[in-house]
Amino acid sequence: MRHPERRLLISVDMERYSRRSNLQQYEAQQNFHTLLQAAATDVGLDRVTWATQQAGDGELAILPRDVPESRVIGRFVPELNRRLRAFNSSRTPAARIRLRVAVHQGLVHLDGANGFPGHAVVHVCRLCDAKPVRQALAAFPDAGVALVVSTEMYRDVVCEYPEEMRPERFRRIEVEHPEKEFREPAWLYVVDEDMSAWPPPEGPAPTDGDPVDARPAGQSDTGRRARPAPAVEPGIRTGDIRVRGQNAIGAGAMAIGEIGRDLNLRADRDGRDR
Repeated sequence: MRHPERRLLISVDMERYSRRSNLQQYEAQQNFHTLLQAAATDVGLDRVTWATQQAGDGELAILPRDVPESRVIGRFVPELNRRLRAFNSSRTPAARIRLRVAVHQGLVHLDGANGFPGHAVVHVCRLCDAKPVRQALAAFPDAGVALVVSTEMYRDVVCEYPEEMRPERFRRIEVEHPEKEFREPAWLYVVDEDMSAWPPPEGPAPTDGDPVDARPAGQSDTGRRARPAPAVEPGIRTGDIRVRGQNAIGAGAMAIGEIGRDLNLRADRDGRDR
């Protein structure tokens, strides 16, 4: 067994692949590879050097050590989105290709017998398959790419190069796969779309120390959750004193109703009304 290597990982999945006919799936796979190859070439990336694990509706790619993360996130993904938008503009909805792209980094074994072993591989695939990512892409029908990056990538790459990455465009989400005991924060951006009015489906609130406030514009801490109204206690209240039960109104007492009317009720000592 070779030692694991720290690499940049990209997981890519096509939207609505399983709903296509056999012929449509065949054509989608061809166009998928053509678009990825063209986008990589345009930004100076050589896909021949990528170690990939193919699937019918996407791929997992392990990139060479010397590939700059900022070029992948800041140039390759936007170029891929640009090409997808142009490709989709002249095609029917059933023939369009829209992608979920996840980017993460970590240790990975490149000599696995049936893929690439490593928690980083599992992590990036979980991000790509996250429900908020699927919902965000569906919310913007003209988009080509929904990009999700791990917290480490957002902190170390996106926030360190704000002119290229535009971190304010990313939204914080919670990626949850309960059946696989997976829950991790991540950062989501539907490329070239304004996400300021898009609320995360499950409404995760940013935790203290997040680099960017990911709440919808205009939402403050107060009002995020309505407080229940206090229970109304029975009886009659005068100042700080509340009297309950049969003696709530006694002999010679006056009660001021909450609607502002003087009840002015007087009673005999034996409790009978006059």
